[in-house]
Amino acid sequence: MVPTVEWKNGAVRLLDQSRLPGSVEFLDCQDYQTVAEAIRTLKVRGAPAIGVTAAMGVALGAQAVSATEYSSFAQAVLTICDELAATRPTAVNLFWAIERMKQTLQSLDTHPISVIQQALIKESQAILEEDIVLCKTMGRHGAELIRDGQTVLTHCNAGSLATAGYGTALGVIRAACEQGKKINVIADETRPILQGARLTAWELMQDQIPVTLITDNMAGSLMRQGRIHLCIVGADRIAANGDVANKIGTYSVAVLAKAHNIPFYVAAPYSTIDLNTKSGDEIPIEQRNHLEVTTIHGSHPVAPKDVEVYNPAFDVTPAELITGIITERGVFKPDELASQFGLK
Repeated sequence: MVPTVEWKNGAVRLLDQSRLPGSVEFLDCQDYQTVAEAIRTLKVRGAPAIGVTAAMGVALGAQAVSATEYSSFAQAVLTICDELAATRPTAVNLFWAIERMKQTLQSLDTHPISVIQQALIKESQAILEEDIVLCKTMGRHGAELIRDGQTVLTHCNAGSLATAGYGTALGVIRAACEQGKKINVIADETRPILQGARLTAWELMQDQIPVTLITDNMAGSLMRQGRIHLCIVGADRIAANGDVANKIGTYSVAVLAKAHNIPFYVAAPYSTIDLNTKSGDEIPIEQRNHLEVTTIHGSHPVAPKDVEVYNPAFDVTPAELITGIITERGVFKPDELASQFGLK
């Protein structure tokens, strides 16, 4: 698998996902502002990957702070944290990772600045490595839900491209394949950014996992024909009551799955669970540029100029539509999350 994000030669190297599948290109971020812009413009996306990238952005920015006294240094780093936190509002992993970096900063207030700078790099690497382990553990738990010969529908991209490696929803599928199960995947194209078409299909083909691409409005018809056996998606934030925010269109898939008695699962690590948010009604939903809807890649018009556009990046799927949530600790019903993760 091509690394999504890594610390390389004193820079944050990102696989530029805006270029896929046409070309595999990397962006070497030499300053935290470039990291922030990469998150904002979807050069890197997916909740866990955003969190890892933001942590590395904090570490990168800290290296350039010239202050020699702790309070001035800390204030500069906290400003960097605030700027990175402002890039995207919905994915809670972003704020979780930045909070970990703040805790590292604050725990070393009596140490030399050079020691703190290196500790911030080390913590960002720990977040990356932890994410890979969590995804693989999650994958093993979730693979038990998939039987040999089944077809799985997924929406958006929740694979290695959306994480530090391996993936959440696609990690479950990868794990099932590694167990020797013959799995087929149906990938929604996922308008308007086409993460399913551009990223999920590409990623699965790289791993030689059978995948069929469909338009978003085909899922119900295939369910009615009995051609989909279960659905697995990722998440950008899970509220305390089990409501899940994920890429726009996820709610529609969940409603269709419920109508056709098809299991609907969400795969996400503990860093995506936000116990401070009581329900999905409290989750902030990012609104994005109208050009994502009215054009293809910002240049080829597919709608009348100046048409009114509503373009939320995410929707919320109520807990009652979710069969189970796959985590690194096991698979739980949505209403079990608070008790299972309350002490984390």
